[in-house]
Order: sequence, then structure tokens, then C-alpha cells
Amino acid sequence: MNEHEPVVDLQLDRAHSSRIYDYFLGGKTNFLADRMAAGSVLGVFPAALVAARINREFMHRATRFLAESGLRQFLDIGTGIPTPPNLHDIAQGSAPDARIVYTDNDPIVLAHAAALLLSTPEGRTAYVQADVTDPGGILTAPQLLDTLDLSRPVALSLNALMHFVPDDGRDRARTIVETLKAALPSGSTLAMSHATADFAPEAMRKISKIYGDAGTRLQFRTRPEFLRFFDGWDLLEPGVTLSHQWRPDDPADATHVTDAEAACYAAVARKP
Repeated sequence: MNEHEPVVDLQLDRAHSSRIYDYFLGGKTNFLADRMAAGSVLGVFPAALVAARINREFMHRATRFLAESGLRQFLDIGTGIPTPPNLHDIAQGSAPDARIVYTDNDPIVLAHAAALLLSTPEGRTAYVQADVTDPGGILTAPQLLDTLDLSRPVALSLNALMHFVPDDGRDRARTIVETLKAALPSGSTLAMSHATADFAPEAMRKISKIYGDAGTRLQFRTRPEFLRFFDGWDLLEPGVTLSHQWRPDDPADATHVTDAEAACYAAVARKP
């Protein structure tokens, strides 16, 4: 490392949401604090492993669908620790010329960002170290502006992210999403999933406390609250569903998981 480069504090003594998610997905980039928090979550919600897997599979299906529908620019906010196949693997598998910008605020994702930059020769990927609570900073980042043309449609991905943005009585999460939506032109899309307490309220209350004790606040949202994130945009079929029910590759897949196990709404919408 160059002596003038800043030292990155990986905060390995604190559980972090992206590393807990990595553990649930069977990844190896997690540490004792993350595994302890994950174990506590599994103690009150054993289906967390299933919920994480099917949420990841929703991202894969939505990305593939959008790439096959003609989208060539993708902005993935709250990327998380690289877990193949990543979004660019899926998008460029269908459209080799696709361009992808990843963003995350976890310093350990930055440390592994090289895995997110393995683009096809025809396409391009970039990484922005940023927080979704500063959408303006994301939209004006040089790495983003060098990679994406914001005058052309962009597929925005907010996968299992906005439940980590509490409103604090001022509709904060929706304001952030509206800022991102407003910056994108007609034909852009929003693919989003979001945890809910609609089906297992007591387990979700306990999970919220576990994350809160680890320093990460959660706000689960109801179906009507989730639906508001798509105001002004046209929901694509099948509309708002549970994560495993959105265009499953095999219809039988949607019958093997209960709504309480999924615990996550999902939808894709297009800007008119």
C-alpha cells in the first residue's frame, strides 16, 4: 500500500449487515461478530437462510429479465460482499455490452471490489464507495458518470437495502428513493426487495433488536408502505409479490416457501 493512501478501518469487531448477509448466503467474508449476530437471528428466525437465498435469486431473475428486455445500464446500490454470480455476471451473461456501477458503504466490500470489476471486454463495471443516505453523492460520483449515461435508461437495483434506512418520522427512505428515481430518464427501471414483518411480526421484532444491539437500525415495512416506493412508475407483471413469487424460473419454486419464510416483498417498475 502506498504510504499516502488512507488506512481502511474494516470494523471487524462489529457486526455489519452485509457480512451477516454474506454468512446467510454461505460466504466466507464474515467474522466472529457477524457470525454471532447471524446465529442470534437464526435462533429466532430459522428461515433467515432461506429468505436470503430467495432474495438473492430474485435479484438474479430481475436482472436477467431487464437485460433481456433491452436494459444496458445498471446501478446496484447496497451491493454487498461479492457472491457469484454477481449482478454484472447475470447482466453481461445476457448482454455482454452491459455497464454496471456498484455502490456500498461497507469498507470490506471496498476491499473486495476487484471481484466486482471483472467486466466483459464489451461492457464495463465500476465501484463507488458511498452510502444510499447520500443519493446525490452517488449520482455525481466520477466513477458513475464515467460509466453510465444518465440521459439513457438505467436499471436501478435496491435489493434488500431500504429496510436499513429508518424514516425517523420524516419519510426519509422514500425521499431517498424519489431522489434516485428523479435522476433517471424515461424507460429506466427500479428493481427492489424489502423485508417485512407482515407475516412473522414477533420474529421480526426480535431481529430488529438483534441488529439494533449490533449498531444497525432496521425498519420493516408493510405492503402498502413498500408499494409507495414505486409511486409514479408502472409496475411490471406480476406487480408486488413475495421475493420467491416474482417470475419464478419454475412455478413450483413459488410453492416450496411460505410467505413467513420469505419475509420480503419484491417488485420491478418502469418509469413512463
